[in-house]
Amino acid sequence: MNVLVVGSGGREHALTWKLHQSSQIDSLFVAPGNAGTSSIATNVSIAPNNLAKIREFVHDKDVDFIVVGPEQPLVDGIF
Repeated sequence: MNVLVVGSGGREHALTWKLHQSSQIDSLFVAPGNAGTSSIATNVSIAPNNLAKIREFVHDKDVDFIVVGPEQPLVDGIF
């Protein structure tokens, strides 16, 4: 399973850390991520509010599951 975590704060780092422990995850991406997430996942240089780029990335990488940390992308209608 390919997973994308959206955000760059401590909340997203904690979510990424826990997801990293799953044997069911093949690829773990974080957009944009931070220094801590870069050691356990692949950081992707996409801002959390750039919904078009996130959508494009999800389709390009066949992402199966998205975890959204910040509230604003949810308010803006991410997927």
